[in-house]
Amino acid sequence: MPDLLLEVFSEEIPARMQKQAADDLKRLVTDALVERGLVYEGAAAFATPRRLALHVAGLPARQPDVREEKKGPRVGAPEAAVQGFLRAAGLSSLAEAKIEADPKGKGEFYVALVEKTGAPTLDVLAQVLPAILRAFPWPKSMRWGAASTRTDSLRWVRPLHSIVATFGPETEDPEIVPFEVDGVRASDMTRGHRFLAPDAFKVRRLDDYMASLEKAKVVLDAERRKRIILADAKDLALAQGLELVEDEGLLDEVAGLVEWPVVLMGTFDAAFLDIPGEVVRATIRANQKCFVLRKPDGALADKFILVSNIEASDGGKAIAAGNARVVRARLSDALYFWKTDQGPLPDYVTDANRDKPLDQRLAKLQALNIVFHEKLGTQGERVARIRALAREIAPLVGADPALADRAGQLCKADLPTEVVGEFPETQGLMGRRYAALQGEHADVCAAIEEHYKPQGPSDRTPTNPVSIAVALADKIDTLVGFWAIDEKPTGSKDPYALRRAALGVIRLVLENGVRLPIGAQARAHLAALAQGAPAAKASDAPALTKDLLSFFHDRLKVYLRDKGARHDLIDAALGQTSDDLLMVVRRVEALGSFLESDDGANLLAGYKRAANIVRAEEKKEKGADFGIAFDPALFALEEEKALAAALAAAQEAARAALAAEDFASAMSALARLRGPVDAFFDKVTVNDPDDAKRRNRLALLNALREATRSVADFSKIAG
Repeated sequence: MPDLLLEVFSEEIPARMQKQAADDLKRLVTDALVERGLVYEGAAAFATPRRLALHVAGLPARQPDVREEKKGPRVGAPEAAVQGFLRAAGLSSLAEAKIEADPKGKGEFYVALVEKTGAPTLDVLAQVLPAILRAFPWPKSMRWGAASTRTDSLRWVRPLHSIVATFGPETEDPEIVPFEVDGVRASDMTRGHRFLAPDAFKVRRLDDYMASLEKAKVVLDAERRKRIILADAKDLALAQGLELVEDEGLLDEVAGLVEWPVVLMGTFDAAFLDIPGEVVRATIRANQKCFVLRKPDGALADKFILVSNIEASDGGKAIAAGNARVVRARLSDALYFWKTDQGPLPDYVTDANRDKPLDQRLAKLQALNIVFHEKLGTQGERVARIRALAREIAPLVGADPALADRAGQLCKADLPTEVVGEFPETQGLMGRRYAALQGEHADVCAAIEEHYKPQGPSDRTPTNPVSIAVALADKIDTLVGFWAIDEKPTGSKDPYALRRAALGVIRLVLENGVRLPIGAQARAHLAALAQGAPAAKASDAPALTKDLLSFFHDRLKVYLRDKGARHDLIDAALGQTSDDLLMVVRRVEALGSFLESDDGANLLAGYKRAANIVRAEEKKEKGADFGIAFDPALFALEEEKALAAALAAAQEAARAALAAEDFASAMSALARLRGPVDAFFDKVTVNDPDDAKRRNRLALLNALREATRSVADFSKIAG
């Protein structure tokens, strides 16, 4: 079957846009083809710094013929309706239509048999492709040349040079798809590497296209470029007795900067290794897009890996030397920043912080009144809130309140430092370094760095109690604050990363076994927040707390589902006021184990039967209330009496187990109801002719429904 090969060649495609652009091209083209009845066997998209390419395999040679019946107006309908039907169906007269009786008995209607011959796929492509390219969703695009004065001219990420578009079977020379976009006509000619093989050459289909590009010093597949870079970098490092410090994000970026990756090694003065390794790495990574190396003992080496886009005649010596000069200049700046941050700030030195440079930076942060958010006050005010909240949370997580207080005080103090100003990604980490230099307790130093964690599902969760206290305080302050000023996430928009903050709280609580009443903590913090941030809605505290707790519940569901928990069990265990997330998780675990047992499964079936009977009777008698206490004197059968006695015993045992937070025992107490419930439904007719007995039995079944709710909401469990 025929294949489509499409390449759009332009001056440049920024690395950060390449993957999304390739995905968009594949999606837009394949969706358009399928919409037109052209199904395919497979599709693959590629991107380099200069080209987007798409291969769609196994397309039919033409669209399928369409044959469908189009229902028209009723026989005897007004002439205007008849004429509209004829035009829509492409008929010249009613003689070309047939008359059919409506299956629902609504009379007879005209029906047209419409047959449409499918168009050649080549023609469909010629129609579809230019429209897609003209409307391509680049996040940023431009016009160029003389056409840039026209508002209807093509916008592309950078000037468009050529388009390859071929279509045909493997056994024949493909045809060129006949279209053009803003004067650029599709052809079967492309070019290779900008410097190493700039001449144009002809291509036919994917196999020879990729092979020809390879000869022309272009590796089309980004994943293959990444593999080449990684393998060559490791080999170069190994030859020097070193190890590559891998960086997936940097690898993605560098692979998007080169079409023909050539891996080289540069060096810098070993004296710069006095700078913290994280700063060295950030400097080399941010400024030169280079990888750092480490020695066998784990310390950074005075060498780095760079990736060039050309094969130089001198083996890359000049390129490596040029990069080394820039790296040395940048490291000189970093060394200056590092030393400056360890010195005093004369304007902020007091008797209390004379020998504490980090405290002096905190004083600067507070004095400058740097705004955290216009409605939530300054960074200094935020630090005061975090500090107080960390001290309050500390006993709940087994931390020393004084150490939590000190860590909360210093957790943002590195924000005005020179290193963090230049490399924002080092915040927290540099605070830890500076705190250690001025002799802070090890737990305080750790908390300054770790209070930002976890920042994502794969990030490490702190286990140090002081770190946990400050991390929880930081995230709760953020969530409560933005809830209070009505800046909640909406749809896919979450500019303040509040979903990530909530997931961070959940992971801190669950992975460390922390008992933290989220709702109560949020409500108390909202009151404290309102004192310093008048925009916060302290008067709406109950509603805001309920809404925020619901947000936590939603995030908890996502977290637990990702861990493999059943969504219905989560809903069953999660009440609207469940603010102890650890207990919710333990309840879900106990409920899952219970329902896997025969007693649990059978009790669930009995509950469902009881609930369905009560619900059906409630619908029959609008306003009927079967929540009344049943009357033992009306029991006529032993099975009724046995179920009532079992309910009383089970409720008392479950209540005691729940009070002890022993969910497994609470489930076991309910499991003892299985036998009496089975016997009841086997021997007792609920809808007895005697209305008093009927109502009493319904009240007994309602009591069974209520007894299970004390443990979990069985109505939300599937099965």
